[in-house]
Amino acid sequence: MTGRLEQFTRALPGFGEAVGSMIGTIHATGVPDTTLQLVHLRISQINGCAFCVDSGTKTLRKGGEPDERLDMLAVWREAPGYSDAERAALGLAEAATRIADRPDAVPDAVWDEAARYFDETALAGLVAQIALTNLFNHANVTIRRPVGAW
Repeated sequence: MTGRLEQFTRALPGFGEAVGSMIGTIHATGVPDTTLQLVHLRISQINGCAFCVDSGTKTLRKGGEPDERLDMLAVWREAPGYSDAERAALGLAEAATRIADRPDAVPDAVWDEAARYFDETALAGLVAQIALTNLFNHANVTIRRPVGAW
């Protein structure tokens, strides 16, 4: 597949720097990096962003994440090996990504479960990670960013 824009962040002056700042802010919220990366990968699977699935999987593997957890991420509800906090974060990520799938897009039960494991700052970080991942998934799918172009 041929990409439509080499890198859309370079086409928007200041955008790349702003995103970098956002990523730094998200990582400073106290949410474990592995949790943020799992959230990123799961959202990317849902949205069909091949570029982000590839880069997310490689990032997690490079960080020492076991293949079993990566292989089972799409079925995390039934799979062993995820902490309760990771499950809560993944549930929030899925609900907030699939907002058109139900009348109450992010039910209180999903939010409350995440709030059991994450304080207000960390919850804000998770919401920002979810939103930023969705932004990049939608942009990369639209511009047909090729797998491995990073």
